[in-house]
Amino acid sequence: MLKCRAVWKKLSPLARAPSAVSRLNGRRAGLNNGRPPSHLPVAHMSTGPAGGGGENQLYVLLVGAACVGGVFYAYQTIRGDQQRYQNRMAELSSRAQSTVSGKTTVSIQSELSAVPEPESQGATSPEEPGPPTPAAEVAAPSETTEPPSAVDSIPASLKKIPSHAPYLLIGGGTASFAAARSIRARDPGARVLIVTDEPDLPYMRPPLSKELWFSDDPTVTETLRFKQWNGKERSIYFQPPSFYINPEEFDSAENGGVAVLTDKKVVHMDVRGNKVKLDDDTEISYDKCLIATGGVPRNLQVIERAGEEVIRRTTLFRKIEDFKSLDKASRNIKSITIIGGGFLGSELACALGRRSTESGLEVLQMFPEKGNMGKVLPEYLSNWTTEKVKREGVKIISEALVKSVTYKDDKLEIQLKDGRLVKTDHIVAAVGLEPNVDLAKSAGLEVDSDFGGYRVNAELQARSNIWVAGDAACFYDIRLGRRRVEHHDHAVVSGRLAGENMTGASKPYWHQSMFWSDLGPDVGYEAIGIVDSSLPTVAVFAKATAKDTPKAATEKSGTGIRSESETEDTATSPVVSATPAPSEQQHKDDYGKGVIFYLRDKVVVGIILWNVFNRMPIARKIIKDGEEHADLNEVAKLFNIHED
Repeated sequence: MLKCRAVWKKLSPLARAPSAVSRLNGRRAGLNNGRPPSHLPVAHMSTGPAGGGGENQLYVLLVGAACVGGVFYAYQTIRGDQQRYQNRMAELSSRAQSTVSGKTTVSIQSELSAVPEPESQGATSPEEPGPPTPAAEVAAPSETTEPPSAVDSIPASLKKIPSHAPYLLIGGGTASFAAARSIRARDPGARVLIVTDEPDLPYMRPPLSKELWFSDDPTVTETLRFKQWNGKERSIYFQPPSFYINPEEFDSAENGGVAVLTDKKVVHMDVRGNKVKLDDDTEISYDKCLIATGGVPRNLQVIERAGEEVIRRTTLFRKIEDFKSLDKASRNIKSITIIGGGFLGSELACALGRRSTESGLEVLQMFPEKGNMGKVLPEYLSNWTTEKVKREGVKIISEALVKSVTYKDDKLEIQLKDGRLVKTDHIVAAVGLEPNVDLAKSAGLEVDSDFGGYRVNAELQARSNIWVAGDAACFYDIRLGRRRVEHHDHAVVSGRLAGENMTGASKPYWHQSMFWSDLGPDVGYEAIGIVDSSLPTVAVFAKATAKDTPKAATEKSGTGIRSESETEDTATSPVVSATPAPSEQQHKDDYGKGVIFYLRDKVVVGIILWNVFNRMPIARKIIKDGEEHADLNEVAKLFNIHED
């Protein structure tokens, strides 16, 4: 190409000269005649006689040669670029293979940037063939070979995170999964992104304190599979990994799907900009967002101030990792003390108590009330439950207020305010849950000062495109006023409703959620509404039979997580038992099964079904009606508790 340009420079005066001479002669003629010529001679490309074309042919040849040279130069340039591209992709492929085999590679920034970086010792040069790839790593042969993707060599921590999610769900618990399933049911092509700070896919929490502890499988902490009371086996996870799509494929998923970002925490929320920031400074924008952050276990201040040795020997029970660590601790120590007499504390006490009969583990449970679940159950029933827990092998320390906790001589010493001293190896603090409202400040969302949690309207909305569900939602109950509920069934139903409303349903939350607790496979209860031992109660009991246990109930219904089967049911016209209801005095100290009504202003606001199962729709209807009842013995007949 350069030679062509040199030749053109030498010959160009020849091409330009005839034209210039012709114009100059025309101007001179005009000046000599005193007026401009009416017509200038046509400029010819040749100075020879008219009709001669030698110089014209030479000019055409030169231009043609220049064009051919330009085309050839462009071809060579493109071909060179292709060769360099192939060499570069081969280099990236060799580095990816060396990463898989355990060799050190250069950082991903140098892989993707144009600035060359010094390669590591183990990297194979693109000019030299690398070692043969094992057969297991070789891709299946195909007719068309595409260049390998550089994404394959990116570490997991640097893999692509979607920059936008039409539906963003913050939190990976029950409420979030229920919302995702609901969104996909109404919008089959929806792309839903769940962000959770836990390392696990969405799972159910109730078995962590119930069935998992009664498993005979020594590998239960790894498999996380358990037998329900009905004998059927299932996993703690809602769905297997194959149910979800890879976050890297989130944007390109043709039919949508649910993706989960694990080990990622949302630390900031920009409501006006419709985006959130993760703990690694990654930003994700959204169209609609659900906050289902749940809660964090409370701890005693005396434990928090006690020092590292005490904190290291204390479990705040909430997650899968807490179950695993407590299971391991219970097999390697001699004594465990559970602080708390509520649902979680009593369930764990019964579970560990049964293990104590086999391993010699000492299990203690202490609480400030007079009996187990003293804040929920009437005093007589709380006392009965306490005796039941004792029979499971648990030592009960009631009316216990912790003054201090210290670590001394390889033991934890719990000093009570009344002077009693308890020595133990490990502490489980089961003293309640604190709703996680960390995003309230950055998002400008209102937190309820009485109950905690994000205040939402009847449709579970905190803003026009932000919903809240589960433990973190403080909602208005049309029958019982503003409430916040911390139970599995509420998480299922509120998450499902939030998902429907995120797709345009605009439904109010009127559902009365239930909860249940099992003290092993033989004693269990289901509750709904406000169950507070400070309220007046009326109870009707009957003699229990072999079918009046959680185990028998789940065998009959075929389900283990009872709320999953009953939340869709409605009570219409329940069949009333014809058997007359005996008075409560006839069954004194015999609380085999029964119904406890909690009253406020003579209206039933809460019901506990004690060893009475699959009757929750009836209880829900009674609370929904909100009527006064002159004789609750007649109402108790609706539950057929006197039938054998």
